[in-house]
Amino acid sequence: MKNTIPITLFLFFTILQLAGQTSDKIAFGPYIQQMSTKDATICWSTLEGEMTITDIAGEKDTIREYKQHKIHLANLEPDTEYVYDVLNDGSEEGKGKLRTYPDKSIPFNFVAIGDTRSRNNVHKRIIEQVGKLNPRFIVNSGDLVANGLSMRDWESFFKINKDFMTNTPYYPVLGNHEKDSPYYYDFFDLPNNERYYYFTVGDALFVVLDSEGLRTTIPAFTSEGMEDTYWEESGIEYLKKQKEWLEQVLELNREAGFVFIFQHTPLYSVKKSRVEESKKVRAFWGDIFSRYGVQVFLNGHDHHYHHAYDKGVHFITSAGAGAPLYDIDAVQPETLNYKKIEHFINVEVEQDEAVLHVFDIEGNEFDTIKVERRTIK
Repeated sequence: MKNTIPITLFLFFTILQLAGQTSDKIAFGPYIQQMSTKDATICWSTLEGEMTITDIAGEKDTIREYKQHKIHLANLEPDTEYVYDVLNDGSEEGKGKLRTYPDKSIPFNFVAIGDTRSRNNVHKRIIEQVGKLNPRFIVNSGDLVANGLSMRDWESFFKINKDFMTNTPYYPVLGNHEKDSPYYYDFFDLPNNERYYYFTVGDALFVVLDSEGLRTTIPAFTSEGMEDTYWEESGIEYLKKQKEWLEQVLELNREAGFVFIFQHTPLYSVKKSRVEESKKVRAFWGDIFSRYGVQVFLNGHDHHYHHAYDKGVHFITSAGAGAPLYDIDAVQPETLNYKKIEHFINVEVEQDEAVLHVFDIEGNEFDTIKVERRTIK
């Protein structure tokens, strides 16, 4: 039976006091990262310093530098609520709560969003709606911010998510707008190699893929005709290695009742200018998802909602949580539903089925998808 009795857990350690800093010890957080049945990670950031940059016109800008902190909690009890306090000074600033994942199959819900990016007012409203559902965790399918190299963008991201992330694990996916930024790896503490990873909850498997790879900025001397070739081939060996890893993970977890895959770029696009790109992505992965009985593949990148179905797999584009919306101008034969709309998805995982409830920014459900529990082969 689920244990709902809070257990207070105090973390005793000292945060280095920064010169001149007497209040607002925490800049971002605290927030929950890796979680399992017996472990969890708490992260937070403190202001380290500021620097000023001046352009040729004499305009000045202030850039803040932050120091990241994290602590791993071990020997916790499954499906148990803990209250934590990273400051241990009696203030509310460092407090939060977490609930470890269950060690058996029980009903739970999680939320999927994508492309929170640039419209902070939309992002904020989406998170407010998500918070009402009290999910066990959230997955953002990439493009968390408009520019991963901009600290200002990350400051806005953490301001919007402060209350939510304090009590709910947050799993990000690398998108093209993250720009492989070191800030991404500083702020998030993720399983495996952090670029692509997996975790389990009950008898459900969650796999996060990196569709961007190790591709670098195209050099200025590259001719227009070679740009596509450079972009596609610069990270191909990395992607092949990731594909081998995915096959091993799916084989290792073949007894999972539900399998959810997350990636930034879609395998089925209804945006005309990206249809060919999605076909190339689909060709790269081949039949791996259908062959292993993956039920749901969730992605972002195309800023709207799209649901396609092919060979037993639901391919869902959910990228309506903050980026400017895209028109839909290339409906595919596999398309079941689509809508140009701000939205998010609440997934309820039950014993025999998982139900995906797709909500608009006002909390109105406009699509429902049911998937049955996998039969172990």
